[in-house]
Amino acid sequence: MNLKAKFKKLGEHPLIQVLADNQGNPRTLVLIEPLWGIPYNLIAPFATLYMYTQGITDVQIGLILSIAMVIQVFFSFFGGILTDKVGRKFTTMMGDFFGWAMACLVWSVSNNFWLFLAAAILNCFEQINQTAWFCLLIEDARPKDLVSIYTWVNIGGLAAIFFAPLSGLFVNAYSVVPVVRVLYFLFALTMITKTLITFKFCHETKQGKIRRAETKGVSFLHMLGEYRHLIPRLLKEKAVLKAVSVSVILYITNMVSTNFFSLYVTQRLGLSENYLALFPILNAAVMLVFMVGIQHRTSATKFRAPLWTGLVLYCVAALVLIFSPAGGLGFVLVYVFVAAVAAALVNPRMDALLQLNINAQERARLNALIRASTIALSSPFGYLAGWLSSLDRRLPFVFTFLLFVLAMVIIGRIQEPNVEEESH
Repeated sequence: MNLKAKFKKLGEHPLIQVLADNQGNPRTLVLIEPLWGIPYNLIAPFATLYMYTQGITDVQIGLILSIAMVIQVFFSFFGGILTDKVGRKFTTMMGDFFGWAMACLVWSVSNNFWLFLAAAILNCFEQINQTAWFCLLIEDARPKDLVSIYTWVNIGGLAAIFFAPLSGLFVNAYSVVPVVRVLYFLFALTMITKTLITFKFCHETKQGKIRRAETKGVSFLHMLGEYRHLIPRLLKEKAVLKAVSVSVILYITNMVSTNFFSLYVTQRLGLSENYLALFPILNAAVMLVFMVGIQHRTSATKFRAPLWTGLVLYCVAALVLIFSPAGGLGFVLVYVFVAAVAAALVNPRMDALLQLNINAQERARLNALIRASTIALSSPFGYLAGWLSSLDRRLPFVFTFLLFVLAMVIIGRIQEPNVEEESH
């Protein structure tokens, strides 16, 4: 096959077609996602170790997580109101600037509990961004393309596969603390760039313009009070409640894995810190191969079977990690591989499933309410995971295994959404 034919075949790939068919916000946001994904994935393997190396204990790490999550609840509530009043675009920019750019600047100079806590609190502004960003991404897109769009978002976040070895090499040469400080500073610069690109190339969505007009002149307190009408409505939607329940579980398990995996493999299994940069490479490589080569072959309109399969794989991965022997690099590699396939199956579908089940006219505030509820319900588990880790570094992952089993039971009871409903 000649080069021209190869490019033609590439252009016919379903994921490429989705980007071609969804111009504007979806394409722009997908293409600039690596500005967040690259530095985040470079830092993530070392973030907890960065704190631990500077004297922050397991319990203090858990305490920072829990305090931040409580504050995130309030930011999430107000994020929905801001998204409606000032628009999806401006709110997204605000969250990126304060929640990431400014937070990363503080993280880059943090050397004690209080500075790390301050950075985590600043990062809570990112919750304002979450609701607005999702609305900006999908509101003008076709419902049947949501799984593919969320797949692109995940691919964008995985772009660090080409850069991740650098962080491991630098840590090996200069140690964790100075390298992570520089990476946090560079992260701040990329997020400022991302904010400027959003301002230049994104536009307010149709629904965003409608909600801005509807909420003009309506006070923040009045809009906050309207949540008392939205909450009963949300509680009556069984499909939404099931999706939210699984989202809470995945939020908790991701929090535990993100914050305690590096301590587990270095402190209990005795693996070198240098491996911490290699695990995200394997994770990203597996997810990219799956998403580009296999994901489009699975039905974009079916959710229950792929989600259930992904959760089974998460359970298998947790068991592999729990029973890994000291120095068991092979076991850890199997864990990373299986968890990556599970994430590729679960993440895009859970995001799409939730959006397909909520009312489009109240998407911003319902998303804010759901996110606030997710964080509120998850907040005690940061401290719990830290306490469990202080007893035995395997226990946080035993806990995640039990949560994955619970999620499997819930997914087994969901109904497939109708993706052809244009009201969404």
